[in-house]
Amino acid sequence: MNLPESLIARLEQLVEQAHRVLPPLPTPPDFDAPAFIWQNKSLISVYSKQPVALSDLLGIERQKQRIIQNTQQFLAGFPANDVLLTGARGTGKSSLIRGLLTDYQQQGLRVIEVARDDLAHLSQIRSMISGRPEKFIVYCDDLAFNAEDENYRALKSALDGSVQSNSGNVLIYATSNRRHLLPEFMHENQPLTRTDAAFQGEIHPQESVEEKVSLSDRFGLWLAFHPMDQDTYLDIVTHWLNKQNIPLDEIARAEALKWSLARGQRSGRAAAQFARHWSGLKLLENSQLK
Repeated sequence: MNLPESLIARLEQLVEQAHRVLPPLPTPPDFDAPAFIWQNKSLISVYSKQPVALSDLLGIERQKQRIIQNTQQFLAGFPANDVLLTGARGTGKSSLIRGLLTDYQQQGLRVIEVARDDLAHLSQIRSMISGRPEKFIVYCDDLAFNAEDENYRALKSALDGSVQSNSGNVLIYATSNRRHLLPEFMHENQPLTRTDAAFQGEIHPQESVEEKVSLSDRFGLWLAFHPMDQDTYLDIVTHWLNKQNIPLDEIARAEALKWSLARGQRSGRAAAQFARHWSGLKLLENSQLK
């Protein structure tokens, strides 16, 4: 049956309008990329231009060795644990994940960064990478939940409770400033009478406490990071300055200590930021003298 030309033209117009409104089809991820971001239910390839080597991370030797060993087991196809890195800000938790990627991407390691609010998509991510020869770390940075947030249930299932858990080519590494990822309250650490429990609306209050602790409990390996002492802080400053052939003289040392006081912390992050500031300042001064 021949359709009228006017109808054919109208159908073509509708198809064109649909193409403008509908989102483009997702392109298959490039698994040669070292890292990915989960965004709009797609794996977006990321090619880092500022890699961090594990040798650049000082003052966290024990934590570094534990996570390297766990990751090497994973890459070799042997049993390995999901990892929770917790503790003081700026102490190298996130940098340690980037360092692993830098040192082990040639051995097939890949990192997929997932936002906390996208944890409900973990099963979809597992399906997309199922059967791939690479080994994937699903990485969630600065992980924490409030009392009303239900996303933690998806993470609990992915860690230990789902039939997809321990699927062979996926581990979950997460960082957080607190070890227990759900908020805890003072009254939860105090014995409750039946009258107290009824007043707070909780018939079995201890079960509520267990629910909060059980999430971090499902990570097989906990690594704690602590504020560093002054000598370690200055060692890290020296390390980064040496990369620019700039010495840590008495003036630089004094300025580095002032920097840490202004930041309210001695940490690897503060040390690297000061070294970036000081080396940039000195290199600019030297260029202006020429």
